[in-house]
This record gives sequence, C-alpha cells and structure tokens, in this order.
Amino acid sequence: CPVVLAPVNSSIAMPPPADIVKVAIEWPGAYPKLMEIDQKKPLSSIIKEVCDGWSLANHDQFALQHADSSNFYITEKNRNEIKNGAILRLTTSPAQNAQQLHERIQSSSMDAKLEALKDLANYSRDVTFAQEFINLDGISLLTQMVESGTERYQKLQKIMKPCFGDMLSFTLTAFVELMDHGIVSWDTFSVAFIKKIASYVNKFASDISILQRSLAILESMVLNSHDLYQKVAQEITIGQLIPHLQGTDQEIQTYTIAVINALFLKAPDDKRQEMANILAQKQLRSIILTHVIRAQRAINNEMAHQLYVLQVLTFNLLEDRMMTKMDPQDQAQRDIIFELRRIAFDAESEPNNSSGSMEKRKSMYTRDYKKLGFINHVNPAMDFTQTPPGMLALDNMLYFAKHHQDAYIRIVLENSSREDKHECPFGRSSIELTKMLCEILKVGELRKLTC
Repeated sequence: CPVVLAPVNSSIAMPPPADIVKVAIEWPGAYPKLMEIDQKKPLSSIIKEVCDGWSLANHDQFALQHADSSNFYITEKNRNEIKNGAILRLTTSPAQNAQQLHERIQSSSMDAKLEALKDLANYSRDVTFAQEFINLDGISLLTQMVESGTERYQKLQKIMKPCFGDMLSFTLTAFVELMDHGIVSWDTFSVAFIKKIASYVNKFASDISILQRSLAILESMVLNSHDLYQKVAQEITIGQLIPHLQGTDQEIQTYTIAVINALFLKAPDDKRQEMANILAQKQLRSIILTHVIRAQRAINNEMAHQLYVLQVLTFNLLEDRMMTKMDPQDQAQRDIIFELRRIAFDAESEPNNSSGSMEKRKSMYTRDYKKLGFINHVNPAMDFTQTPPGMLALDNMLYFAKHHQDAYIRIVLENSSREDKHECPFGRSSIELTKMLCEILKVGELRKLTC
C-alpha cells in the first residue's frame, strides 16, 4: 500500500526558548502569580513588572527570593539557577531587610529581640543579605551583644534562663553564618570577645547549641588568624576540651576534636611535641577509643575526617626522627646502643665497664651486637644511617627494651640461639618494621582535605 504522509501541522507546540523560565511568584495575602521570566531582561525590570501586577509602589525596595527552606535572594549572579516550575516569593530587598533586622535586634522587648535574632540567624546564611547586614556594621553589633550579654542580662538569666540561652544561641549562630562568607577578617576581634566565647565552652556545656557554636568560632579563630591562635591558646586548655569528648553528642565531639586539631596545626614547631605530651597525659587516645570509635553508633564522615587529621598531625611529629641519620661519632647516640646491649645481656654491668683488655671488650661487644641482630656487628651505629627510618627505629627499640624488658630479653635470647635460616634478628627486624610502619601510616605526608 502506498504510504500517505500527513501534512506538517504548523500549530504543534514548540519548546519554550531557553531564556524563558516559567515560575510561580507568591506575595502574602494574594494568590500566587504564574508568569514567564525572560532571563535576558534586567532583574530590576522583572521585579517592577511583578510589583505593578500587585499595584505595589517603590519597586526598588523589593526583591525576589526562593520560597523553599533556603529563602536565598535571587540576584543577577545566581538568577540562572532558577528552574522551570520554581516557586519564588516577592519580599523586601536585602538592604531593607538588613536595616529592619539591625533595628529589631536592638529592641528593648525581650520577645521582639528573640524573634529578630531568630530571623537574623536564618537570613545570615544568604551571602546577599549578609553583605548588606555587614555593611551596617552588624558584626560589631553582635560582638558587643556577646561581650556585654552576660552582665547585662544577669537578672534575665535567673528569671528567664531558657530565653537567655535561646538569645545567645541565635546570636552566635548568626555570627557564625555571617563570618562563614569570608567577607570580614577574623583579625578584628577583641580579647574580651575571645574570652567570652572561651568561657561558654565551660559555662554552657549543657546547652548543646551554644557549646557547638562556641567551639566552631574558636576553631575558625585559630585557623584564620595567627594572633587569634595565640589568644585562644591562652584562654582554652586541652583539659577544658576533653570532657566534651566524653559525652554522647557526636557533633560536639567532632567540633571538640576540630578545635584540638586547629590548636595542634597552628602551634609553633617547638610547641607541638609539648602539646602531644599533654594529649598523652590526658589519655586522649583512650578517651577517643572508648567514647567515639567504640561508641554504639556509626561514625559520620566529618568525625572520620577530624580523626584522620588528628592522626596525621600526631604521626608527623615522628618525621624529624625518621629523617635523622645516626652520627657514628655522637657519643650520646652510641650510648643508646650500649644501653640496648646492657639490658639484653648484663643488667648489672655499666655500659663503659673498663674491666678487661680493650681487645677483649671489643670482641665481646661484637659478639653481643651480632646476637642483637645488627648488620654491622663492629659498628652498629651504621645500621641507622638509612632514612627512613633513621633514628626513629632506635627510639622504638630503646622504648621496647625499657618498657617491655622481659619480652625484649626473651626475643633477643631466643633469636640468638636459633639457626641462621630460622632467625628473626631483633635489630634488623626492628629497623624494617619501623620503616614499614612509617610507609603504612604515611608519616610525613601532608594532610588531605577529603580523607
């Protein structure tokens, strides 16, 4: 049968132009307006058109924002993110909104102030609003409220403590959100403000929101300013942070480890080992194992990352010893090898015992160094000239010999009496094990942002 071709129907709907977006726009008290937005037209023209549709004057005091949970303002920079079917809202402009909130948070009415701070915490996530609020010196206003808050509302704390806690929480939340945009330098804050934030880490330990935001502020201060690091380090101690790891809130634990990491990362080289010693004294490793890793809940990605950072910072303290060659002429270093021999073979004698002839002592030492499993029996110092593992291997051997003396002596004696083909010499094995561990644990590698 012949195929009959239908005539082309010119009325078939064509897809809308790429620059046209169909949206619904809300305005309080009115039915949503369905309209097409031409992305080639200036945003101000579109806003004027919307205002004219509702007979609203002063269109320059209005703006469009997403009607979802973000409430983010639409600007010339982000307007291309609008999708077909989006619901937008006509609202006051960022400048107007910032001005109104700047006035409302200074209200003498506690209820009005609380509502204003709650709104501010929400709006501050939007960089467009944040810029306008910061232009009104809003950051200074918030810091002044924090600095004077405790004294100013002492009576309020006793009468309406929950209200004060909420006010402080929203104030700190707004501050964190505003600072996260990177518009204002962290170097501008006073010692009084730092002291107040540090005090909240202890004073409001039971208020999760205040504690979380205080820890977040301290971490950012340390990471973003050398001067603030020094001031924060004077105000907060590891001992004050440790109890927050022993709670059950993983978010608080995460922020606590983040602050410890920040202090560790920014500490001068000569202070890092000192800080590591304090962490060891405070049983940090045991606390993390008990209350974080072995807790009855899964470890989230952010906690896993902070634990990774702590491991990297801790292991990298070993890099200097790992890359240090032994100096065969250094008597202090040679004495460590003498000590290994003394513990293994003669706990009663001194390493520099002068009894017997020089040749006899050299022969005895050479025999003992062979039993200890060194490659160079005459001068075992030469075994520690390869880096890695350098002097770190000798440090590990001495620690094991001193702190696990019975096991050390048993291993040395057992291996010295085995046949050569079955031997596992202590010296060579220790050096290789140290080198292998440095590779596995990536000692000396830079931390990565995503690990």
